Amino acid sequence: MTEQGAHVPVLLDRVVELLAPALEPASAPSEAGRRVVVDATLGLGGHAEALLRRSSTAHLVGLDRDREALARATERLAPFGDRFTGVHAVYDRIADVLAGLGIRRVHGVLFDLGVSSLQLDEAGRGFAYARDAPLDMRMDQSTGITAAEVLNTYAAADLARILRRYGEERFASRIAAAVVRERKRAPFDTSARLVELIRDTIPAPARRTGGNPAKRTFQALRIEVNGELEVLERALPAAIDALALGGRIVVLSYHSLEDRIVKQLFAARSTSTAPPGLPVELPEHRPELRLLTRSEPPTSDEIAANPRAQSARLRAVERIREVA
Repeated sequence: MTEQGAHVPVLLDRVVELLAPALEPASAPSEAGRRVVVDATLGLGGHAEALLRRSSTAHLVGLDRDREALARATERLAPFGDRFTGVHAVYDRIADVLAGLGIRRVHGVLFDLGVSSLQLDEAGRGFAYARDAPLDMRMDQSTGITAAEVLNTYAAADLARILRRYGEERFASRIAAAVVRERKRAPFDTSARLVELIRDTIPAPARRTGGNPAKRTFQALRIEVNGELEVLERALPAAIDALALGGRIVVLSYHSLEDRIVKQLFAARSTSTAPPGLPVELPEHRPELRLLTRSEPPTSDEIAANPRAQSARLRAVERIREVA
């Protein structure tokens, strides 16, 4: 999965199927007649390549905070020339990026949330609990706090809070106390020691089900290090606000915390705001968005071809009313 040719984008055909209608020439025109689509989490560029191949009128703006991923995707998408623009940015800066490019409205936005195949497969990044690696977990390795720094500096109460909130870990307090105790002997710097500590800390019956007992702690640390939920809470409204009439947003999420944020915002913006009992719904109260799908899982064939798709949930919306 570290080579571009082996990268398998999650739910590729379904993503293209949902976004393509908004990128056709019959949809509402944007500036300069382009159909602009934003891949807010470009990764290795698999979804982007498929969208550019599907729509000859599409111009794709790709954002990624990971410089290595952006470089690889830019090389992959070079054959599309000026139909692709790559930007090094966290996706909550989508409004600033579009403004800098002189783009007011877009016709499609894709969010493929969570950790990328590149980040999982490169051992030195520290995202995978299945092998020993430095505890980094930063998606942008040029800035921010590392997972090791979180483990070695956070108070036990703060560690327990992030494990409970971001990892939904039942034994958060127990793990946090063990981390604080063990870091007094030596700071945490690699993943194997943390995985071993978690295995020793969690009761034996709980270790027998649910896969690797370290996965929830690693998820929580990754979310904390990268501020993933806060970024999503800022980015999704900005993407909706940038959407042209008839434009569409597709979101792939991989755990309930992300999916809940997406579900709640899409529901709010696809529901009438008319006060109860109002005899006539005024235009300004009509929903902005129309739900295209609700928490759609991958098919069994998709999971067989790409096991990393197993936890994916897809949601999509279309703008049906302009908002001043």
